Amino acid sequence: MKRQITPIFIVCACLMTIVSPLWGAEKLSLMLDWFPNIDHLPLFVAQEKGIFDKYGLDISILSPAETADPLKLAASGHVDLAIAYEPQAIMAASEGIPIKVVGRLIGHPLSTLLFIDDKDIREPSDLEGKNIGYTVPGMMDFLTDGFARKNNVKNYKLINVGFSILPSLTTGKVDAVMGPYKNYEVVELEQHGYKAGYFELEKYGIPDYDELVFISGEKNLQNREKAIATFCQALQEAIEETRRTPQESLDLYLKAVPEAEEKLESAALEKTLHLFAENQSFDKEKWQEFANFALSIGMIGKEVNVYDILWNRK
Repeated sequence: MKRQITPIFIVCACLMTIVSPLWGAEKLSLMLDWFPNIDHLPLFVAQEKGIFDKYGLDISILSPAETADPLKLAASGHVDLAIAYEPQAIMAASEGIPIKVVGRLIGHPLSTLLFIDDKDIREPSDLEGKNIGYTVPGMMDFLTDGFARKNNVKNYKLINVGFSILPSLTTGKVDAVMGPYKNYEVVELEQHGYKAGYFELEKYGIPDYDELVFISGEKNLQNREKAIATFCQALQEAIEETRRTPQESLDLYLKAVPEAEEKLESAALEKTLHLFAENQSFDKEKWQEFANFALSIGMIGKEVNVYDILWNRK
């Protein structure tokens, strides 16, 4: 997810638009959480294999200029759908931002606390006194504090590294970074000749959660409910197709995103395939557990009842 972004992707909020014009098709705009990568593979499979076409959908896929853009633009109705993170969605709900979570893409955490495995970091306690970078402001900094609290790390300095994850690690600007994905930055770091070390959040006190979800603004959902329900059906079919034909799916993705690095994407797919959502149903108890955890660490200031934000499809 978070390898260093290339200039072509930071020109504007609509850097990559894939449109399949279909007369009479339901048009939906979808903003990714980041630049296109293997986490989004089912979306490209749906485009390239005609699954969206089969369901009468015309999906425009957009890349954001900033990681905070997708949720904001979905909430305001400027895009119909956006990929966000479960923690981000819960934070938005606590702040009264009118969103609904409508679907799932990645069903378990990908985020890690990543470090180079020659920094004398073996246990979380070894982070004491270290500089810890984070990726998504307003989310990963809170998760870092929550991780530290759960693992009794009291003295550390937080530094926002934004897109510059690997350079920040390899130059020694930070000793570790909260937010890199175990299917991307871990692979990329190793492909650059470094030995990667990382803590998986769900193994160190952070509740399990859906890493990538689809959200829509409440008003927009009311107006586009049927089309969005159809999108979720098409999405799940595309996920299942991706699992059945991983190499063919990867080839289609590389054709659609020619600037992608084949070696990295291929290695990332091996670590991602089993993590795509098994279905489009929400585990409400799991969501509530994370919401309660977020309240306990100060990530949110007001209790969230997840039943209010998880879409109950008719």
